[in-house]
Amino acid sequence: MEDFTAGATHDQPSRRQSSIDPPFDERVRQLVADWGTEKSPELIEEMIITALKMARDKMGTGDLKLMNRSLKEMRYAAKVFSNYRAFRKVCVFGSARTPPSEAQYEVAEEFARTMVAHDYMVITGGGDGIMGAAQKGAGREHGFGLNIRLPFEQRANPIIEGDPKLINFNYFFTRKLNFVKETHAFALFPGGFGTMDEGFEVLTLMQTGKARIIPVVLLDRPGGTYWETWMKFLTDHLFKFGYIGPEDFHFFKIVPDVPAAVAEIVGFYRVYQSSRWVGQELVIRLSQKLSRKALSELNQQFADIVRTGEIVQGTALRQEKNEPEIWDLPRLILTPHRRSFGRFRELIDAINLADSA
Repeated sequence: MEDFTAGATHDQPSRRQSSIDPPFDERVRQLVADWGTEKSPELIEEMIITALKMARDKMGTGDLKLMNRSLKEMRYAAKVFSNYRAFRKVCVFGSARTPPSEAQYEVAEEFARTMVAHDYMVITGGGDGIMGAAQKGAGREHGFGLNIRLPFEQRANPIIEGDPKLINFNYFFTRKLNFVKETHAFALFPGGFGTMDEGFEVLTLMQTGKARIIPVVLLDRPGGTYWETWMKFLTDHLFKFGYIGPEDFHFFKIVPDVPAAVAEIVGFYRVYQSSRWVGQELVIRLSQKLSRKALSELNQQFADIVRTGEIVQGTALRQEKNEPEIWDLPRLILTPHRRSFGRFRELIDAINLADSA
């Protein structure tokens, strides 16, 4: 599975870090062995030990219910998505209140249909409006619905209702985690608090280096001004007051139509495949080697993000052995400053435009 934190999860130790006392440690180890755990039994042991520690922490029933249900939701969602790891996915956000008569509804439907034609699957919030439009465009077979249980408004749309790929969440935070964890691109349409919440969270995670950098496209109805108004707010307030920097504007792109949105997403993965932190080094996996000239130009253009040494082209590092399916891909390896992550997005764009070897 590709690590949505761009390597931070992979770099966590897999051996058990927690202990209660030797007799209980051994009983937990034996329990896991008897149950049968082929992959990372130490991590399963550690989760059990954490649960046992919670039993002695004298925390309230509400906290225990929250942790228990959260873990159940995350486990079930991971199980559903595990059958579709071979497919890239695009996540669509937008208002649940958009009626089919609105032009942006048609745009969302067309966008999802076109992404499926490019072998992507589509993730939505599972509701109506823009979500229902994207679900309709993708079709039941190619869509996921991450529905939230609400006392009003939100219900599963008819396309995804009853499908095994419809996942119902009790908590927004577990739902939002899966939106980010499972997708390879985001498409935002006009919407309310929820759309803004999802959009700003994605941008924040990329800005702070807490999630891998992926494309974010902003679509509207033909001639619509929703995102231009949003952009004016960012420019006149957030940027003007110094709350965001110029490099942060590279995390997203306002696009005029569906073809431009699709081109932005598909083009992002033209040469760039994925990236991962290995200690202080950033390893960028490519679908093809770059020419010496292209590598030289990258070093000149992005010298400001390199903390020590230079960008070099090489092969997989030893620490990447837990991703055997991409072991043979060429790599760019650098030791960058962990800041100004918008420049990392610019680096990816430059890689995709570079000459191959």
